[in-house]
Amino acid sequence: MEQIVAVMGAKYNYVAYIVLMMIGLYAMIVKSNLVKKIIGMNIFQTSIILFYVSTAYKTGKTIPIVPYHGHDAVHAADYINPLPHVLMLTAIVVSVATLGVALALAMKIYRQYGTLEEDDINANLRSEEGTS
Repeated sequence: MEQIVAVMGAKYNYVAYIVLMMIGLYAMIVKSNLVKKIIGMNIFQTSIILFYVSTAYKTGKTIPIVPYHGHDAVHAADYINPLPHVLMLTAIVVSVATLGVALALAMKIYRQYGTLEEDDINANLRSEEGTS
């Protein structure tokens, strides 16, 4: 038990990301309100972005701006890898775009059906199919 506590104590940020991810997943699966599902999706995406950014961090290392000092060799292990950070900037843009499209679709659904509850929308769709 002490070993588990020691490992979790050293990596408390990963525990926080997993908790956030599970909260988002729970909201997407269990909630019946479409806006709550969208918020859950956003929490899920944010936890993944935080996870990737934290894995790229190296304690005691610096940013990869290398001054030229003649023919000295550059050791990549001395620098933080900027690639995960750049990729997560792209993921943030995709996340915002996804959120915007999802909210626009939720508005369209609300205008057409007068509710954002998934059960009511499904019942309405079934009744429309029965009358056709």
